[in-house]
Amino acid sequence: MFRRHSRTAGSSGRRSDRGLGRLALRLLRRSLRRPLLPAVRLWRRNIQLRIVVTTLLMSLGVVVVLGFVVVGQVRNGLVDAKKQAVESQAVAGFAVARQLASEPVESRGRDGAATDDPSAAAGSWRTDLLEQLVGGGQGTFNVVALSADPEGTGPNRGPRTSGGVDVASVPEALRARVAENQGAQLTFTEITYRGGGHASEPGLVVGTRLNDADGNPYELYYLFPLSEEQQSLNLVRGTLATAGLFLVVLLGAIAWVVVRQIVTPVRMAAGIAERLSAGRLQERMKVTGEDDIARLGEAFNKMAQSLQLKIQQLEELSRMQRRFVSDVSHELRTPLTTVRMAADVIHEARVDFDPVTARSAELLGDQLDRFESLLSDLLEISRFDAGAAALEAEAIDLREVVRRVIGGAEPLAERKGTRIRVAGDEQPVVAEADARRVERVLRNLVVNAVEHGEGRDVVVRLAAAGGAVAVAVRDYGVGLKPGEATRVFNRFWRADPARARTTGGTGLGLSIAVEDARLHGGWLQAWGEPGGGSQFRLTLPRTADEPLRGSPIPLEPEDSRQNRERTRAGSAGTKLSGHLLATVPVQPVPGRSPLPVPPLAAPSGVDPAALPGSGARVVARPVERQEGSVVRVPLEGEDRTRGN
Repeated sequence: MFRRHSRTAGSSGRRSDRGLGRLALRLLRRSLRRPLLPAVRLWRRNIQLRIVVTTLLMSLGVVVVLGFVVVGQVRNGLVDAKKQAVESQAVAGFAVARQLASEPVESRGRDGAATDDPSAAAGSWRTDLLEQLVGGGQGTFNVVALSADPEGTGPNRGPRTSGGVDVASVPEALRARVAENQGAQLTFTEITYRGGGHASEPGLVVGTRLNDADGNPYELYYLFPLSEEQQSLNLVRGTLATAGLFLVVLLGAIAWVVVRQIVTPVRMAAGIAERLSAGRLQERMKVTGEDDIARLGEAFNKMAQSLQLKIQQLEELSRMQRRFVSDVSHELRTPLTTVRMAADVIHEARVDFDPVTARSAELLGDQLDRFESLLSDLLEISRFDAGAAALEAEAIDLREVVRRVIGGAEPLAERKGTRIRVAGDEQPVVAEADARRVERVLRNLVVNAVEHGEGRDVVVRLAAAGGAVAVAVRDYGVGLKPGEATRVFNRFWRADPARARTTGGTGLGLSIAVEDARLHGGWLQAWGEPGGGSQFRLTLPRTADEPLRGSPIPLEPEDSRQNRERTRAGSAGTKLSGHLLATVPVQPVPGRSPLPVPPLAAPSGVDPAALPGSGARVVARPVERQEGSVVRVPLEGEDRTRGN
């Protein structure tokens, strides 16, 4: 058990060490990335910088490759010329050495005196040979004479060198080749000198095996320094580097000038386009010359002029339409008031009329009510179009607004057989808003949900999180077809033109509602699926003029068909996020099986206000119906706000 505990502790320690290592690596990456962010941002945004830098890098690459090729050719040429000179001069020296060895000489010392020691005479002969060979070179080369017998020792059998050259300058590999082959052998070497008075230098060494005057074999080597060739090569390298650097800078300047001539008009066009999009329609490009850039500027100016003309025409037409709607609405007020007074008199006296005339009086009153509602909506729309709508914001509790709206919609819900349920009203939902406008928006949403809900329940959900509050109205009726969620807010748009309106709607309710939401700085969005109902979500900022970053309620409800399929594919349980759910039967609809309604969502622990709005979306899927379905609602006291 102790060993098992030790292994567990060791593995935990290793995991923690790996975690700390990854954390340190991540912090190091961030610390290295942060100073580079401005440079990366400048590189992404500046096309002129990218082109100039790319041109410089490519030019530098070409110059470097060209320099390597030129230097290589020059080096090879110098080395080849030096080899030819070395071989010819060495062959001449070897011929002189052979000639001197073939001449009969007396055994004598270096000073010309006669001597009886043959070895001393041989050593003196080699020394005299080196002096004679070096004397004809005038310091352009040095000569080394080595004994061919590796065991030969003594003062007269040792190596002979000129100019203080170290014997180690002759490579052992060359000596082996000279011992094995006839003729001259050549290789590169590093010439070093004894005493350290002269720095080492590269050179060429040529050697062969010869016989001295006494017939003893020895090795003779010529060492030619390459210092002059190295200086010439360094001069060529310096010249190429200077010329290449000048060429790269010149190409960079040329690229900068050329790109500037192209990029400057593009930047001007981009700036003018931004100012045009901001509403400054009189902006134009400056055109000079007759080249392609000038033609582009002329075309851009023509496009801007055409856009300005069209926009002015559209603005004038829109202004005339708004004025016409406003004038007509106001002018109709007076005759409508007169007709209303006459209709009220007729309506009060309908008990004295025959049944047909009495019914006509009732219909006249109903249509006059609808006519007055249409005129009110048209006047409200004209105020929005003219920018005259004003917001009277004050701190209100949306729960009170929802209660008033539901109380006004109860008679219609009773006639439709619909039950309106409220979720998320346990805590205050306070926001700075215009109570009249918010109530008008919610009244439109609730009445539409009841009217199109086909007798099923309507759920009104409230939630608040972060800097936003939201009210969502969910129905389980006919839903919305693909593409209708974006057109539902258009003026006078109806999903089914043949469908009768029991409440006498004008077709402007949702258009006014979305304008009210925008006036608050909020969102009014729609979601729906065919046969699965729809959900409209109103999101408002807690404080006026505060920008919205998200909504506390997801636009697509958790009981949508797509979410049900995802839940069914995973693990379907009776618990959701640790909250138990109760079940109640769905209200039956005569002649139609009820639509299954999965559980409402429980909080997920994530701040939904930090999430972006999901926009309007419609899911197109086949309609599913099932007998014996149940609707699940939270238990009493449970937090019923939705999380994402």
